[in-house]
Amino acid sequence: MAAFPSLHALIYTPHGRDATIAEALLREAGCASRICPDLARLEAALGDDDCFAVVTEEALRGADLSGIAARIAAQPAWSDLPFIVLTRGGGGPERNPAAAHLTEVLGNVTFLERPFHPTTFVSIARSALKGRYRQFEARARIEELREGENRLQTALLAGRLGSWEFDIETETLQASATCKAVFGLGPDAPFTYQDLLARIHPQDRGRMQAAVHRSISQNVDYAIEYRTVWPDGSIHWAEIRARIVRDRKGTGSRLVGVSSDITQRRTAEDQLRQMNETLEQRVSSRTEELKQAHDAIMAEMAQRKRAEDQLRQAQKMEAVGQLTGGLAHDFNNLLAGIAGSLELLQMRMLQGRTTELDRFIRTAQDATDRAAALTHRLLAFSRRQTLDPKPTAVNDLIAGMGELITRTVGPSVTMELVAAPDLWATLIDPNQLENALLNLCINARDAMPEGGRIRILTENVLAEEVSGEPSGITPGPYVLISVSDTGTGMAPDVVERAFDPFFTTKPIGQGTGLGLSMVYGFVRQSGGHVRIQSAVGQETTIRLYLPRHLAGVEPAAALRSPAAAPRAERGETVLVVDDEPSVRMLVVEVLQELGYGAIEAADGQTGLDILRSSARIDLLVSDVGLPGGINGRQLADAARTLRPDLKVLFITGYAESAVMGGMHLAPGYSVLTKPFSLDNLATRIGGLITS
Repeated sequence: MAAFPSLHALIYTPHGRDATIAEALLREAGCASRICPDLARLEAALGDDDCFAVVTEEALRGADLSGIAARIAAQPAWSDLPFIVLTRGGGGPERNPAAAHLTEVLGNVTFLERPFHPTTFVSIARSALKGRYRQFEARARIEELREGENRLQTALLAGRLGSWEFDIETETLQASATCKAVFGLGPDAPFTYQDLLARIHPQDRGRMQAAVHRSISQNVDYAIEYRTVWPDGSIHWAEIRARIVRDRKGTGSRLVGVSSDITQRRTAEDQLRQMNETLEQRVSSRTEELKQAHDAIMAEMAQRKRAEDQLRQAQKMEAVGQLTGGLAHDFNNLLAGIAGSLELLQMRMLQGRTTELDRFIRTAQDATDRAAALTHRLLAFSRRQTLDPKPTAVNDLIAGMGELITRTVGPSVTMELVAAPDLWATLIDPNQLENALLNLCINARDAMPEGGRIRILTENVLAEEVSGEPSGITPGPYVLISVSDTGTGMAPDVVERAFDPFFTTKPIGQGTGLGLSMVYGFVRQSGGHVRIQSAVGQETTIRLYLPRHLAGVEPAAALRSPAAAPRAERGETVLVVDDEPSVRMLVVEVLQELGYGAIEAADGQTGLDILRSSARIDLLVSDVGLPGGINGRQLADAARTLRPDLKVLFITGYAESAVMGGMHLAPGYSVLTKPFSLDNLATRIGGLITS
């Protein structure tokens, strides 16, 4: 017999030692017990999980048993709690009317007359316990059946299957709400077997009845698909599956099954069948159409090409919009700094307060330098900037930037430099390399909003030794610079477009999309390569492969001060041609500081007229883009025709390649890109005139 350690027998024997004796005997019978000191405790303790109760007749005689009777009456169908009633004299209900009353109240009662032998009590207790266990097993089976029924109903609802049952002898049909819905009826609508037949399409009704008869007579499963006519007259399809079920005696046959609406499936099958039936005809017709439509297809291709061109133009305009948004944001900030500084300078000078002017001048100069850096980034991504490559020791350059990078990325980011000993030199523009590294570190910082680590690593590599890299790296020795971060990483589509000009993941106004494009353009223009390795949730590494330079690193040249620029000799004159009055004013001021005479012209035609005159001109300083039909390049060519020894200095916002059309500068020509420092302008003018 299975043990149920959590189950107890209840003992209510309030007189003498009956409770103690009963508890000991029940322990011998293998049953735990719980003593109830009064009738109220017994009534409160009665429950479905009790084994049985041991009571004495005299304790119940004359007591109000209505509460206990209510508890007994409220038992679930599987439960019939046994009571062992200990009596004195009179015996059972056949000789004791009071005992008969207890049988009516308690129900399942076994009387044991005292005095009794302990073995008899233990035997009766074990019989009661065994009977109670059978009740518990019945409860478990009932709960399993109920749970299985719930799972079945859940499965039917999930599969949109309606359940039904048909009594073959009485032709009684019972159907669920889902089953009625298959026939277009509501859940409360009457649905007899005759109603079912009425809902079947007349052309399918005979086939359905024949299938039912075959299933009953041959004891085979019932499976059929037929059309149904809903109350609104619409035609639908239903699939019905069932099986014959008989009772234990082999009689009382029932047909139990499920139904489902398969209208969508049958409609799709009919359409597919119709398509297959007409496939050969349609193929032949289509082939003929293709033969006759060659011109139309060519016209469609031309139209598609125009549409693709329009799409590319739209994408280009969108990219330009993103670029202009970022540039406008950056330049507005810079112009605000410059304009504000100049306005404050004017106010202080009008007030006679000259002690704080240096601070405003430095602010305006810093904004000007940042604006120049932004225009250089525009030229860099297009690979048209004017580079000043020099043999460079990369380790020394990075070490010199350490404080700048640390201050830029902030205290939440840890910087780590792993420098290879005996690193090769590379021929590179050091200023542009510094800008590129600073840009990569700023991007790395932005990818780590909660802080993290940036590692800069340098090493010597050969192209053949680069593993896991995409093809396209020209074989040879390279100086490798790797910038890694512990940030959020990039998705594959972002990695694929990272070097695209104007592409940025930042909102409009917070980035131009030129950062990585600038790095890529600068490195490629310098003969190197750039690669990205990244994934979402992993660190990002950007590698710069810079060609090795075999010559040694040259010492840095000392900066020349404005005072070092050559002074003008008597009568030396410079022609300044620029359509921007502020630029002409600055150039003329520098010339006058150096003692040169200056002649101004606002366009190419005016400049050409001055060159044709007899005026002394020792140097032509001209912008490249000039109004009046003659640009700076054409003006310079005409000037060299009129005055073959005339020196020419182009000042331009474009790159040197844009000025010369890809050709090298001829002797006597020089280019100075805007914006430029006045020191540099003075040095370049003096050098050209005295050369």
